[in-house]
Amino acid sequence: GLGDVIAVVKDEMAVPGGGCIEIELSRLLMKFADKHSGREQLAIKEFAEALEFIPVTLAENAGLDAINILTELKQRHENGEMVGLNLFEDKITDTFKDGIVEPLKIKTQAISSAVETAMIILRIDDILMSTDEQQ
Repeated sequence: GLGDVIAVVKDEMAVPGGGCIEIELSRLLMKFADKHSGREQLAIKEFAEALEFIPVTLAENAGLDAINILTELKQRHENGEMVGLNLFEDKITDTFKDGIVEPLKIKTQAISSAVETAMIILRIDDILMSTDEQQ
């Protein structure tokens, strides 16, 4: 409940919410992808784009223009701002300062699970492709 969130914030074990972390990770992954080529680059970029679905979904569920929100979030992150979608005010703000936070442990686990799932899917795809090549 609320007590857990307050305890998390007091221990500084929280990260900004409202899609802030996902946009920043997406931005960093896109830069990382540029250091790779071929299938690796494609996989990294696709994962980075998938992370953008979090703020897009938040915006759509709030009845906001998801494209405009995503564009502004990306632009402001490129300028060094750590901002997210504040649905209490229907605008992009410093969500951490506004108290819109997510527990670091839960966010880390969610992203780790997503990475593991993507890797499993890619391995299955590799196996299927090598099976097709052998036939």
